Order: sequence, then C-alpha cells, then structure tokens
Amino acid sequence: MSESVPKKPKISASRRLFLKTKILKKASSLLAEEKEQKRTDREKTLSERVPPLQLSGLSVQDLQNLCKELHQKIDVVDEERYDVESKVSKSEKEIADLGHKIFELKGKMKRPALKRVRVSADAMLGALLGAKHKESIDFKANLKTVKKEEEKKEEVTDWRKNVDAMSGMEGRKKMFAGPNA
Repeated sequence: MSESVPKKPKISASRRLFLKTKILKKASSLLAEEKEQKRTDREKTLSERVPPLQLSGLSVQDLQNLCKELHQKIDVVDEERYDVESKVSKSEKEIADLGHKIFELKGKMKRPALKRVRVSADAMLGALLGAKHKESIDFKANLKTVKKEEEKKEEVTDWRKNVDAMSGMEGRKKMFAGPNA
C-alpha cells in the first residue's frame, strides 16, 4: 500500500523565485520593445501615406473649408463601410438559411438502398489489373478438396410427438386407414 507522496522539486524555492522574476523582467522588456516598434511602424506608415498638414498661416475660413472636406470624406468612408457591413450581414443570413434548408432536406430525403452486385473473380482482376488482363485464372485448381465423412445418425424421436400426431381425427384416420388407403 504505497501512498502517493508529492515529490520535492529539485530546485529550491528561492532559486525558483529568482528564475520567475528574471523571466518576468525579460518579458516586460520584450513587451516594451514591441510597443515601441509598433509605435514607430505606425508613425512611419502615416508619414508615407498621409502628408503632414500645414495649418500655420491659414485663415479661419480656410480651416473651416478643410474641416468640411474632412467631414465629407469621413461620411463617404462611413457610407461605404455601412454598405459593406449590410452586404456581409445579408450574406451571413442567406448562408444560415441555406444551411438550415440543407439540414431539413437531409432529413426528408431518403437515400435509395444500394443493390448488392456479385462480381466474379475475373471481373475483379480485370478492374484491378486493367482492361488488358483478359486471361481467366482458375483459383480452385490449387485448392485441395476435403471430403466430409458423413456420419449416419440414428434419428431419435420423441414419443410425445408421435402421440400428438396420432391424436385427433387425423391420427385416427391414419391408424384405421392402413397401408392401402
């Protein structure tokens, strides 16, 4: 009766704690580097695609016109996004409906029972080896035939069956009719 005793770890608790803190420090430094890399990538992409705005020296009217243009562009993008979103939701609904219809049809349709077809060994070989193989092979030629010894068994009849057969009108007719009847 051996009880399962939890095994002691091979490293001490202080060593394990030291390793955990070291791993956490490394992970935090890698995370900080990743954040910095993403920030620089974003700034680089924006500087390539969007030219910096020159707002200095613009009058109030020019600033208002610029804001109107930006709002119009935002509206156009919002409309396009809404159109795409509505198309996607419509397509998703159609897909769900079609999936439901398929599920219903699977339940309603009964598949026809396949008929069993017996194929000769020659036909199987022809299918396996190709149409060129037309030579018939006699598989039974190399088989040894074993004759069953037929044992004659004496039929053991139950006397009750004989009594049942003789009971009733049929039995009486058989008894009194004799062999000539």
